[in-house]
Formats: sequence, structure tokens, C-alpha cells
Amino acid sequence: MGLLSIFRTGAAAPVSEPVRVEPPVVAAQASVESPSQWKGFAPVGAVSKAGVRVDERSALSIPATLQALRIISGVFAMAPLHLYGRTEGGRVRLDEEPGEILLARRPNGHQSPFDLFELVMSDILLAGNFFAYVSRNMRGEPVALTRLRPGHVTVAEYFDRAEGQVLFYDATLPDGSRERFAARDVWHVRGFSRDGLVGLNPVQYAREALGGAIATSDHANRFWQKGGRPSTVLTTEQKVSPEDKSRIRNDWTNLYAGPDASAIAVLDQDLKAAFLTHNMKDSQFLETRQFQVVDLARIWGVPPHLIFELSKATFSNIEQQSLEFVTYHLGPHFARVAAAATRQFAGEGQYFEHLTDALVRGDLKSRMEAYWLQRQMGVVSANELRARENMNHIEGGAGTEYWRPANMTLAGTPVEAPNREENTDAQ
Repeated sequence: MGLLSIFRTGAAAPVSEPVRVEPPVVAAQASVESPSQWKGFAPVGAVSKAGVRVDERSALSIPATLQALRIISGVFAMAPLHLYGRTEGGRVRLDEEPGEILLARRPNGHQSPFDLFELVMSDILLAGNFFAYVSRNMRGEPVALTRLRPGHVTVAEYFDRAEGQVLFYDATLPDGSRERFAARDVWHVRGFSRDGLVGLNPVQYAREALGGAIATSDHANRFWQKGGRPSTVLTTEQKVSPEDKSRIRNDWTNLYAGPDASAIAVLDQDLKAAFLTHNMKDSQFLETRQFQVVDLARIWGVPPHLIFELSKATFSNIEQQSLEFVTYHLGPHFARVAAAATRQFAGEGQYFEHLTDALVRGDLKSRMEAYWLQRQMGVVSANELRARENMNHIEGGAGTEYWRPANMTLAGTPVEAPNREENTDAQ
């Protein structure tokens, strides 16, 4: 539009584009379980009905929980994560891609891949989410991952009808600065979720079961702190004033409680000591603690025998449960982490996948029988089998050749009829 056009009679007024009003960004509610980890957040309902506080630290004080988390995090970290690219012939491992270098060789300057994935799984199990800040170079390639404490990150969502739901992360970095980051700057691996934004906190939702186990352990410790003696009642036929009752109670506690519970008590003023009976067997104290171990195995998703609960274990069901542990317990975690890595670090036609061969390797005899069947069927070559056993390749073509059974041929190929004249001459 020219400068003089504004003076023209009847000139149409310029039509301004409609102003787009953005809806506010809504922060998702995050779970809180440990005030020591959450800076600027308030703890939510951390006391169980048993009267004990349940948080990350108290949950780890239970031996069964500590062993379960150590097992599932350590075994998960044993399976390396690699980046693959799809090709016409199948797939190829991309060893020199930035994502492969980051997650398979060098996540940052102080952690190995095992350390990183053990931390990933422990955060998912204890907090429901794993967050890491992604440092990138000038080319935009990821070069380092810095773990962010779950309590220092809040997920914010924004919905657009054209783009759908977009997530942002309000995070406090290790240097104390707090900013709002786009999803490309924060690697988020969420656990089991009900809203698709944040994972559920297992410690918070299993608070009552964890609190019961902690209270039972505390009760046993207090019982043995008193020398294994039940509560004591001092009786007398004389009238005792409230002040004397308090003084007698304190004297008895100081003299005959704790390590000195086996000392000989000398009573006067017609005092008589009576011990309240407390039968551990009738109250099924041991059975309660044994059931709590199984209950904790349910919470963390491990077979009971892996946390040394062997009351109903046999050789056959332990072997089967070990296979189920990889398939049903670790399998969803493998898929969850690999999918999150693919979304964050993989390019077009690329994907991440865990190598779980080492976890499902049977005994030597079963493994060799499986190798022999694969070799006979022409599925693998000798060098491929030797690589699985960490052995050097056979030089020359002998290690790269594939067998094909002599009594088999390609499907759909017509079978040649035998020459009867040649057979007659041979006879």
C-alpha cells in the first residue's frame, strides 16, 4: 500500500490479523515424598496410619526394600542400550552417532552408562520420574546428561488445537538457577502414570504397606532394647502419691531398662513386680514379618526369592520366576526407557533398544544346544556364535559361512524325480 493511498476516498481500511490469545500454562501436580530432596515444596501426607513417617529414606531402611531396589536397578543397568538404524537389509548399529556415544559410552564426565541407568531406575522406583538436563554443543548434539532431583522439577503443560499438548519443565539446575525449559532440554522418563505427564510415586501410594513394615521393625527393636522383657507392672497395697509413682517409674526405668534389664531388682515398701505376658508366637509376629516381605516384593516388582524369601521356593519355580523377572518385571522398564531415549535422541529411521541376551542366558548345556540348533538350521554363522561367547572370530571364510541341511531346500522349489535308468545300471 502506497503512502498516498491513505488519502484516497473510499479506500478500504487495512484488515488486521486476529490476535491469538494463548491459554495459560498449567503446572501438573508432582508427588512429594522426601522434604530433604524437595527445595521449595511442601511434603504431602508422609505419615502412615501406623504412626511412622514414610519417605524415601525410611523406605530404604527396610532390608527387603533395599535389596529389591538394588536387584532391579542393578540388573536393569546390566543390559546396555544401543542406537540402531533401519536399512533395507534389516538394521545396523550406529556406533558413532551422538545419541549412541551419550547413552552407551559417556553420559557425562563422571558417570558410566551403568551408573546412569542404575540411577534412572532407582529414581523411577522411588519417585516415579527421572529427569536429566541435556547439555548440547554448538551443532545441537547432546554431549552430557545431568540428573535433576525429582523434587526440583515441575511439569507444565500447554494445549494447542493445532499442535496438541506441549510440555515444559520448570527446573532448578545444580547451580541454583531456575528456568522454564522446553522438552528438548530435559530428558524425562516417567514411570506408571495416570495422566501421561508425571509418574505415580510408589512410596506415596504404598505408604501404608511400607509404614506397617517400618512399625513392625520398630516394635521388635524396642522389645530387644528392653532386654527382651515385656512390660512391667509394680503393685503395692499401700497408697502411693502421684509424685511417688513418677519417681518409682523413673527409678525402675533407669535401673532395669535397656542393657541393664537383666540386673537383680531389690524392692521395698511392699512393692511387687508383675510382667505382662507377650507371646510372639500367638501374635504371629514372625508370620507378619514374612508376609510383609512378600508384600514388599509386590510393590517393587521382584520375585520373592530375589530378596531371599525362600519359604515356598523350589528349584523349578525359581528358574521360571527368573525368566518371568526379565519378561514381566524388567520388560516394561526396558521398553519405557528405550522409547524415551528414542523420542529424545534418535533421528529419523533410528531407534534405541536394550540388549538383554546376557540376562536370559541359560546354563552352559542348554545354551550350547540352542547354538547347535541355530547353526544346523543356517540361522547364524560360526563367528556370530563365537561373538556371543566373547571369543575371537575364525579367520577366513570358515567363520562366515552358513550351513544348510542337505535334506532340505527352499520352500516352493519342485522336488527333482530320481533317474530310474541310472539306478538300474548302478544295481
